[in-house]
Amino acid sequence: MKDSCSFTGSGMEDKANGSVDSKNPVENGQLPDPSNWGVADVVNYFKATGFEEQAVAFQDQEIDGKSLLLMTRNDVLTGLSIKLGPALKIYEYHVKPLQTQHLKINAS
Repeated sequence: MKDSCSFTGSGMEDKANGSVDSKNPVENGQLPDPSNWGVADVVNYFKATGFEEQAVAFQDQEIDGKSLLLMTRNDVLTGLSIKLGPALKIYEYHVKPLQTQHLKINAS
């Protein structure tokens, strides 16, 4: 069974100095659980969070929700062939929190 996810807004805030704050899209006050996402859902998640260019890498590597939950920091930084800056933000602000949320949901 595949859960479809949709996210509104880019979740990104441009700062005067050109840096960007990335914010996680939330569902009912919590991060979504990507365990049943397909590749398209993962791609849509990263597009919605402001990583449109980098989202293509998840599609090229066929990363679905289960794969996303298994990714290590090294996988994101080197395995996706994306620039270091966005890769660090993707891991720290998105992949890691999604993994943590998934563990909390399944621990209860």
